[in-house]
Amino acid sequence: MTDLKISIVIPVYNEKEFIKTLIGRVEATDYNKEIILVDDFSTDGSREIVKEYEGAEGFKVCLHAVNKGKGAALRSGFALVTGDIIIVQDADLEYNPNDYPALLAPILDGRADVVYGSRFLGGTHRVLFFWHYLGNMFLTTLSNMTTNLNLTDMETCYKVFTKKVLDSVTLTCNRFGFEPEFTSKIAKQNFRIYETPISYSGRDYSEGKKIGWKDGVAALWYILKFKFFG
Repeated sequence: MTDLKISIVIPVYNEKEFIKTLIGRVEATDYNKEIILVDDFSTDGSREIVKEYEGAEGFKVCLHAVNKGKGAALRSGFALVTGDIIIVQDADLEYNPNDYPALLAPILDGRADVVYGSRFLGGTHRVLFFWHYLGNMFLTTLSNMTTNLNLTDMETCYKVFTKKVLDSVTLTCNRFGFEPEFTSKIAKQNFRIYETPISYSGRDYSEGKKIGWKDGVAALWYILKFKFFG
C-alpha cells in the first residue's frame, strides 16, 4: 500500500455547510493520497473555502468559471490525477470516507479493476424516500439489462477504479449522466467490477439534496444512448 497513491476527486457545488468537515474526514484517512477539489462555480461561499486549499500540500484545486455539472467537474478533476487508484467523493456528508478500506480492498488484492460502493447491500443507511429508492432500482435494472451486469447500485457516488480504467474511457456527460456513462463504458471493456456495502447518510431537500426527477429522466436517456449509440 505504501507504494500506491490514491487520488480522491471531489466535485463541489454549493456545499458550504459540509465541505470543510468532509475534507477533514478525507484528510484523516491513512493513505498516500492527493485530494483534488473542483469547484463548479459555487455561489454560497463554498468556492471561497475551496480556494483556501490552493497551494496546500497534498491538494490540487480547480475552479470552474461557470457551472457545468458534476460530470464536467469530475473530468476536470480526472485531468489532474497522478495517483494509481481514483476515488470519486461527493462534497456533502452522505458518503463516509471511513468506507475507503472496504472500497479499496478488491483492487489492492488484485481481484478488481473497479469497485462500486452499494447503498443496498446491507450497510447502515438513513431511511428516506421510497420513490427515490424505486427510481434508483429502475435505473440500475435498466442499466444492468443494457450492460449485462448485476449491480445493485449503479447511481452510487462511490466509484473506485485504477488509473488504467480512467485512461481507457472517454467521458462526455456534464451532469449526473456520468454514472450510466461510466458504467456502460467500463462494461463494454470487460473490466473486473466488484461491489461492496457502504454506509449512507442520505439527506432530504431541506438539507441541500440536489438530484431530482429531471436527472432521473436524463439518466434513462443516457442508459439507452450509450447502449445503442456508443
